[in-house]
Amino acid sequence: MSKMQITDFLNKKTDYTLELFLFFIDEFNEIGEVELRPLKSMIAIQSNHNLAYITQLGENFVHIVFPFNQPFNDNFCFTKIAQVPGISQYNHHLRLYYKEDINDEVRSFMKMAYQAKN
Repeated sequence: MSKMQITDFLNKKTDYTLELFLFFIDEFNEIGEVELRPLKSMIAIQSNHNLAYITQLGENFVHIVFPFNQPFNDNFCFTKIAQVPGISQYNHHLRLYYKEDINDEVRSFMKMAYQAKN
């Protein structure tokens, strides 16, 4: 079986979604240098640890999951927060439709993910 490539996830995506994806990665790189690692069903965004996962590239959105060790329920940006069964990891789901969706609140969670010691 061949190894997944980033291009496997980006093939046949709309220009709009590709632009949104690249904008999000550029925003993360403003916080600190990140690398993309293709997994079987998603793209991991990592530095010295996994910061977030791009789980879906839709026609007009990018879906991202941030794994944190606690739930951050007091927010306006996450559409869902779910604990991973059996461990103290809470997946925080973010769906970007517009570049403006990456606001100060989202940037603060991106910084928190970058600075986390997992």
